[in-house]
Amino acid sequence: MKAANATPIRLDFEDYHPPRDDFLNEVLDGLSRPQKTLPSKYFYDEHGSRLFDEITHLDEYYPTRTEQAIMVQHADEIGSVLGAGTLLVEYGSGSSVKTRQLLEHTPDLAGYIPVDISKEHLLATAAELSADYPHLNITPVCADYTGVFELPIDRARVKHIVVYFPGSTIGNFTRSQAAVFLRHVAEVCGPGGGFLVGADLEKGTAILEAAYNDKKGVTADFNLNILRRINAELGADFELMHFRHRAFYNRPEGRIEMHLVSTREQEVHVGHATIRFAEGETILTEYSHKYRIEDFHALLATVGFVPRQVWTDARNLFSIHYLQIPAKGV
Repeated sequence: MKAANATPIRLDFEDYHPPRDDFLNEVLDGLSRPQKTLPSKYFYDEHGSRLFDEITHLDEYYPTRTEQAIMVQHADEIGSVLGAGTLLVEYGSGSSVKTRQLLEHTPDLAGYIPVDISKEHLLATAAELSADYPHLNITPVCADYTGVFELPIDRARVKHIVVYFPGSTIGNFTRSQAAVFLRHVAEVCGPGGGFLVGADLEKGTAILEAAYNDKKGVTADFNLNILRRINAELGADFELMHFRHRAFYNRPEGRIEMHLVSTREQEVHVGHATIRFAEGETILTEYSHKYRIEDFHALLATVGFVPRQVWTDARNLFSIHYLQIPAKGV
């Protein structure tokens, strides 16, 4: 719980922000493929993070408010399931809005490690949390959570580790990518550790497509922001007026696909490369897979997770899962 009139602890910080060359190489690799792609993690510079926060408040975008409502309704139960002595590690922490429910309802937390790729946004949020929860050890880590980095964990002082992955971000991975990521999560958790994860559920096409094509155009601006960022940080010359946002539900694959569509034949320069676009050609910027609960559990079972609890809303729009790696000898 929050403590009043207390002196905040010193805020340590671990910085594994991807270097510029990594950004450039991933952009060039994606744009050289037959289906041009850009990694969705690069949406999240400071401006992109603010835009996503705005998206979460849109009428059409149900996932965030639904997940938040589930967290509020079941906060005591979720905190009890996580248990005392938990070190909470959050991947893609963003503004940590939903995380506050865990910080306030999980007894005797051993610490909180928010991990995010947007350094400025991460530090601002961690500073706010440090002021609000001055007796909680908070160590922000700026990193691409799909990459290689070290977490500041003293396992001898922690009862168990719980990785928190909210917001249905697991859906941004293809099935094969998800398997790789989940193996990493299982290694971080270790025997007896847990995984608290949000997963968007299968539903009607109209609801899904409206959520990614809002009337205010914020999602379109968010999608285009990745080109703005490439221009600003890599010296590219994308003309944003000649790309438009497109998002649709691919039902056979069970996923929303978000694209940027070239509205004319054009050339773009990134680094020393010239990228050519035909009119109507697209850049795939994001997948958002939707799951059935049994299929989601089957995916996590492949890396050793055992389901312990599932919470959903009354309309079965969204789900929150708690799974564990069995302790040794169990």
